[in-house]
Amino acid sequence: MNIKINDAYALIDGKIDRHSIYITGDSISGIDKMPEGFKSEKTIDGTDRLVIPGLINAHTHSYMAPLRNIADDMPFMDWLLKGVYPVEDKMTGEDAYWGAMLAIAEMIRCGTTTFNDMQMHIHNTTKAVKESGMRAVICRGLVGDKYDREDVRIKEAFEEMPDGEDTNGRLTFRLGPHAPYSAGFDYLRCVADIAKEKGLGIHIHLAESLTEVEDLKKEQGLTPIEYANKAGCFDVPCIAAHCVQVTDSDIELMAKKNVSVVTNPASNMKLGNGFAPVPEMVEAGINVCLGTDGAASNNTLNMFHEMSLLTLIHKGTHRTPVCIGAAEALKMATVNGAKALGLEKTGEIKAGYKADLAILNIDTPSMVPRNNILSSLTYSANGSEVDTTIVDGEILMEGRELKTVDLERILYETNRMMERLS
Repeated sequence: MNIKINDAYALIDGKIDRHSIYITGDSISGIDKMPEGFKSEKTIDGTDRLVIPGLINAHTHSYMAPLRNIADDMPFMDWLLKGVYPVEDKMTGEDAYWGAMLAIAEMIRCGTTTFNDMQMHIHNTTKAVKESGMRAVICRGLVGDKYDREDVRIKEAFEEMPDGEDTNGRLTFRLGPHAPYSAGFDYLRCVADIAKEKGLGIHIHLAESLTEVEDLKKEQGLTPIEYANKAGCFDVPCIAAHCVQVTDSDIELMAKKNVSVVTNPASNMKLGNGFAPVPEMVEAGINVCLGTDGAASNNTLNMFHEMSLLTLIHKGTHRTPVCIGAAEALKMATVNGAKALGLEKTGEIKAGYKADLAILNIDTPSMVPRNNILSSLTYSANGSEVDTTIVDGEILMEGRELKTVDLERILYETNRMMERLS
C-alpha cells in the first residue's frame, strides 16, 4: 500500500520538525518531496501527530507475558527457580503462541515495531510474528553442560528457523545460550562454534546478578564476561543482556569485542540486581540498546517506561542531571537496537529505510504544551499516546485499534491458560 503521512511532526536526524512522509510498499520512499509516479492509496492526517521510528525492544521473552505478577517481591533465584520455572515448565507450544500474541499486542499498542526474543517454543512464536506483522529476531534459549553438536535443543533451533520468504525479511534468527549458570563451558563453546560456522549471532544473559558473578568467580576464576569471551561467544556478533555486575576490565573487553549490551532498567531494579553502568559503557564506546526483559520481571513491555527509567536512574546514581539525556535514550531504543540486531535500514526515518513507524497523538495532556517534543518522548509520554503503528509499510494499529490480531481472543485464551497453569 502507498501511504502518505501529511504534514506531521517527525523525528528525523535527531531533530523534530514538520514533514510529509511517503511510504511505498514496505519502505519510506520520500520525505517532503513526493516520489515520481507516487499515487497515495491512504493519507494519514498529520495534524497534532508526531512520527517516530518504531521502538526496538532488544531483549525480551514474549512467551512469558502471561506470567506477569505471578512471582513478585522475591529474591532473584527464588523468583526464577520457585516462581517462574514451575509455571514455565508446564507451558505448551500453544501456550507460548498465545503468550507471544499477548506480548505482541501490548508492544504494538506502545509503538514497538521490533523485538529480540529468547524463546523455548520458537516455532509458535514465529507463527505469532508472521500472523501479526511484527518484526522480530528469534533465539532458541539453549541450556546444557556437555559439548554435543547433536544436542536436541540445537537441532530444534535449526529445524524451526523461520522462512524469510514468507515474511519479507521481518523474521531473523540467532542462537540463544541462556547464561553461564545454565550453559556449561563446553556447551557454550559448541554453540559459539556453530554460530560462527553458520554465520549467526548470539544472544545471551550475562552478569545479571551478584550471585551469578560470585559463583562463577569461585568456580572458574572468571567473570561472566570473561567466561563468555573465553568460550568464543564474542567471536560472532553478540548481544549481551543486562551486564549489571561488570568490572572496568569487563567493559573494556566488551568494547574491544564489539559486544552490544542491552540494558533492562525495570527488570534489574525489580529483581534487586542493581544498575548497569550504562554511562561508563557508552563512554567506552559500547553500543548500548534498550529492552524490557520479559513481563514476568518487568512487569510490562512498555519501552516508553523503560526510556524514562533509563534516564532517571543514571542521573540519580551519578548525581548529575546531564547523564543519559532524552535524545540518547531514544537513540538506544531505535538506532542502537537496530545496529545490535543487524537490521539494516531500520531504526531511523530516512528515504529507503523500512517503514517501521509509530505515530503519536501529541494533543493529549501528557504531551501539552509542546515546549520540547523530543524531551517529552522520554519524560512525559507513557505509551498511551501511540495512535498508529506501522511495520514494513503495513498498518498494525490505527486509532488505537489493533488491525492484525484479535485482542479479545488473545485475552480470553490467556486467562483460560493461566487458570490451568496457576
